[in-house]
Amino acid sequence: MAKTKGSSKQQNRGIDFKKIKRKIGRKLPPPKNTTNTEIKSKAIVLPEQSVVSEKAGLALSKKGLTLKELLQHTSHHNAKVRKDALMGMKDLFLKHPEEIKLHRYAVIEKLRERISDDDKTVRENLYQLLKSVILPGCKEDNQGPVISLMMAYIFNAMTHLAIDIRLMAFKFFDLAVEYHPPLFFSYAEKILQNYEDILRKNQFYLEDKGKLKNVLAGLVRCLLLLPSSKEVNLLAKNVPEQKILQAFEPDVPTVFAEYSVIIKKLKNLVPVLVNCFQDFLPVLHDSLDAQSFDCMLNILRSLDHAVTFFIHGVQQGHPEPPPLDQSFSSVLLKKLLVVFPLSPMHHLSEKDDDRYVILNIAITEIFMHLSEWICPPAVLFEKFLTFVEYVLVEKSCSNMRSGKAVREKQISTLIPFIPKLVSRVIGNWKNRLLKAFTKTFQDCSPESSVKLACLAAIEEIIISQEDLLCTDVNDSGQFDYKITLVRELPKLLVLLGNRHPSSSKVVLHLLLRLGQRSLLYDDMQGLLKEFYSTDQDKGNICYGPFLRLARDSQELSICCLYYLSQLDSTLLKSIASCCLCQELDPFMLFRIIEVLHSTYKAGRIQISDHINFLITLASRYKVCPENIFPGTDRDKKTSNHATFKSLTSVVCSCLSQMGDNSLVFVILEKVILEQISLKPPLDNSCAMLRILIALDSKPTRLSEQSICTLSNVLSAYLIDVAHCVPEYNDESTIHGQTRRYYLLPSFILFDRSYKLLNLVLNVMGSLINGRSSSLLSGDHIRYAKGNSSIINAIVSVLLWMQRDAKVQQILYLYKEEIDHISRSICSLQSSEEINVPIEERHIIKCAIDRLKTLTSSLYQ
Repeated sequence: MAKTKGSSKQQNRGIDFKKIKRKIGRKLPPPKNTTNTEIKSKAIVLPEQSVVSEKAGLALSKKGLTLKELLQHTSHHNAKVRKDALMGMKDLFLKHPEEIKLHRYAVIEKLRERISDDDKTVRENLYQLLKSVILPGCKEDNQGPVISLMMAYIFNAMTHLAIDIRLMAFKFFDLAVEYHPPLFFSYAEKILQNYEDILRKNQFYLEDKGKLKNVLAGLVRCLLLLPSSKEVNLLAKNVPEQKILQAFEPDVPTVFAEYSVIIKKLKNLVPVLVNCFQDFLPVLHDSLDAQSFDCMLNILRSLDHAVTFFIHGVQQGHPEPPPLDQSFSSVLLKKLLVVFPLSPMHHLSEKDDDRYVILNIAITEIFMHLSEWICPPAVLFEKFLTFVEYVLVEKSCSNMRSGKAVREKQISTLIPFIPKLVSRVIGNWKNRLLKAFTKTFQDCSPESSVKLACLAAIEEIIISQEDLLCTDVNDSGQFDYKITLVRELPKLLVLLGNRHPSSSKVVLHLLLRLGQRSLLYDDMQGLLKEFYSTDQDKGNICYGPFLRLARDSQELSICCLYYLSQLDSTLLKSIASCCLCQELDPFMLFRIIEVLHSTYKAGRIQISDHINFLITLASRYKVCPENIFPGTDRDKKTSNHATFKSLTSVVCSCLSQMGDNSLVFVILEKVILEQISLKPPLDNSCAMLRILIALDSKPTRLSEQSICTLSNVLSAYLIDVAHCVPEYNDESTIHGQTRRYYLLPSFILFDRSYKLLNLVLNVMGSLINGRSSSLLSGDHIRYAKGNSSIINAIVSVLLWMQRDAKVQQILYLYKEEIDHISRSICSLQSSEEINVPIEERHIIKCAIDRLKTLTSSLYQ
């Protein structure tokens, strides 16, 4: 029993390590405590970043920044970041200009903070960004609200402790006024006070002239907006007196409301400007550099604008008179004008010499404006007259060292003062000024600005001061200069040609004004002839500038002709050549006839010259195309048949208004017959006949010799009409109406002279009665050639006569002549002696058949 119990306990005991039997050739499994080094991975999908999604579809700069980010960077503590932000905005706006209009207010509100930025480069980049990108991008919109957002910051910068920021603020204000001029009048008192304050701080005058130049340039721009006496005088020439004040309303809406304030501020500013100018005088003794010159010139321009504004107030009768009193004038006379003329201590270069002349001219402008209201000392006045004479005489010479543009600018500035000077001076100075002015006008180039300035001065000297020039009848020199100036105008027209139409229009307008005052001279017609046309060798015509000018200039030139005391035949011939040119507008053609006919009625054209002019138009006007019925659409578009028909009617009307028709007919009779005998085209022959019947009567006034001459011409004319106009029985068609137009003058002549019809029938019969060579010898026949063509045309003419009621009655009297024509045609058709082709014999046979209907109707 013990043995059994012990074996059971041994069976229940646990096994620590179980022995696994392995088969040979099998791979051993890995141990249970082995670390698994195998790595498994899956793709990780993350959502988009929020920054990238926000920039989708937005305008970005080169560095990928949005407009919002760039605006935020403009407030960064680092100056380089602020500058880069401004440059990034410039790049963004150039690529996306629509962003400016969409966000202009937000942009200005943020950028205005940089006007007073401590860093110079940031301020300069802001200025360039506003000038070149932002403000031009808003130009189409109302810029008032945009620019007004900057004004508080600009004025704040003008009072900054740093002088550079203060000076830069004036530059920003100048830019604002440039794009929105009415802005100045909204802040006139404050801005003028700031200009006065900054100019009193003269410690930087000789240290930083470039910045001072910018300040003064801005002041000039502001003062230039003020209404001046120069503008009023200019408007007074073209605008009625009651509208002069209204001319300033769009640009200066509040100037008159703030007039007293501006006057007060300018009165304080003028002495400051004078002192500022005096501080620059020591520079003149050494070398006048460019920046000092610009500063001095801007000071003088500011003073000139202030003076002209004061004068404007006096002219407009403002209740508070401007300070044109003795105390104010003494400031300018004693401190500024007394240093005139400015001159260097030693010989200077060409450029420096021109700078001194320009400064002296600017001082002269101030003196001229001021001298209208004060009486300057005679010695000082003499100095200015001497300088004006020097500029006109010496600077107008072509061999001057100074450049052409500089020389013209110098002279053009003084030219407007010449008329007033001439009216004020007495004695020898009047002739000296007129001599210098005349020399300047003659020597300057036709297209120069000096020429235009001289033209305006000539009008004022000769027209406005006509009575003044006539006061001293013993002084013939003044009249000589006046005549010389007027005679130069036609020369100038020819020299200008068609290259400068605006200048030509000014000259023509001046000529018209002179003509209305009876100040045009007959010896000018030779030069005016070159303006229209001249005859060249071998009958060629050289057309002048007239044809190539605009219609309004052509109108002015034609109206000038009315005021010549006597138009000679050579000038009329020159004008007639222009009328015959196809380039002339038909409207202008009829306008020329109208003006010249009015001139004839005024007794300024001889009757023979006027008749020759009208007959020349009717006989030599080229009708295109020559065919009565144009064959192509192009010919129809370029056809001037209708124009010539109107011309014929106008010529007939003018001739019938010239006086007694019987007397005019005597003059015209020989001239018209001579022109028709030259075998002109069909339209011109018709025009001659229509002129003849317009002045003729029943019974005819034609002489026996004229009737004989006209019979040969008229028979050839009728044959040509029949050859050119197709045969149609319906008179309502265009062919029937055209045939009626060409035949009617002949039929009217037949009605007025039976003998003429008899002679025409005899001439037609003689053409057929002869041999073939005789048939072709019709010297006056232009279009119909060949036996059959002429015979067919003669038969057509006879049939047309038979259809006309009046001519038909006359044909009964000349049955024998018609029978003679019929027998002659039959004889020619049956003749064996004359070699006539079969085709032509057939045409002649058809003509005979057509003629039988006429002869039978006559005998019935």
